[in-house]
Amino acid sequence: MTTILLTHSPLARENYYGEPALQALRGLGEVRLNPGADPADPADLIRMAQGCQIIVSSRLAAAPAQVFDALPDLVAFCRVAVDIRNIDVAAASRQGVLVTHATPGFAASVAEWIVGVMIDASRDISRSAAAYWRGEMPAINMGRELRGATLGIIGHGHIGGYLAPLGRALGMRVVISDPQPEQDPGDLPRLGLEQLLSESDYVVCLAPANPQTANLIDAAALRRMKRDAFFVNASRGELVDEGALRVALDEGWIAGCAMDVGRAQDQMPSAALAGHPRVIATPHIGGLTPAASLHQAMDTVTQVGAILRGDPPPHAVNYDSATRLQRLQAA
Repeated sequence: MTTILLTHSPLARENYYGEPALQALRGLGEVRLNPGADPADPADLIRMAQGCQIIVSSRLAAAPAQVFDALPDLVAFCRVAVDIRNIDVAAASRQGVLVTHATPGFAASVAEWIVGVMIDASRDISRSAAAYWRGEMPAINMGRELRGATLGIIGHGHIGGYLAPLGRALGMRVVISDPQPEQDPGDLPRLGLEQLLSESDYVVCLAPANPQTANLIDAAALRRMKRDAFFVNASRGELVDEGALRVALDEGWIAGCAMDVGRAQDQMPSAALAGHPRVIATPHIGGLTPAASLHQAMDTVTQVGAILRGDPPPHAVNYDSATRLQRLQAA
């Protein structure tokens, strides 16, 4: 019987690989559960995966070349996330190991989080609630409506494509900036980044993280924004120069910021920046809903099932190099 390692810690299983997906995976082979923390150290992953043919991996389990070099029984590495940047796909291919990733089932979840923090930032909801919790009387400040405001979306992929009609339904003017949009922008105005930054009341960063977008939101970008505009980052921490953002908040270049991601472990917001009085921060939970988590977990169940049947699994990134698949087919 095929042995499958699920790298998720008990807490990560509860949040990202629930009982329906786990039972479905157990129907495909012997599942080895991780009793401790997610294996961020490759040596821990190697130790856990000895003798396993398939690894179903959380996003924290890095897989550099040494992992594939040290696991001669490994046939496939299935990531329960879209992001595979901490997997050495070239090394996996050299060893004949298949790599797959999940599809983005979190568009609705993250888009709803974005709408929530835009309303929060505009009406001082978190600040007022926190004051009451401390036994204090909150300041009474004039709020602002989303209706009539301009929502600028940087990156028109799955989340941006879901967010744009939500913004319009709220009466917002929606503009996008994306040289190669993944989703059909339809009649949405497409602006250059500089124009979007200068016109938008809410700037939402949803661009993919790659070398071209590193520090996309830097001091120059923040200087172009309106002084009463809010910046929202729901993509990746690497896209933002956090030092420049701190200065922008301290000196009032922008009204405030909301972030679900940052440069701390597991893409969480950096603690020093998250605690800034002009910031609304959450610990990378924008996509953490039962529907979103089940979607990605079940993607890997589908992939493992296809692998065991001898079919090309969906969302494989190196299928032509995965020569070890023949072992399972022969078995």
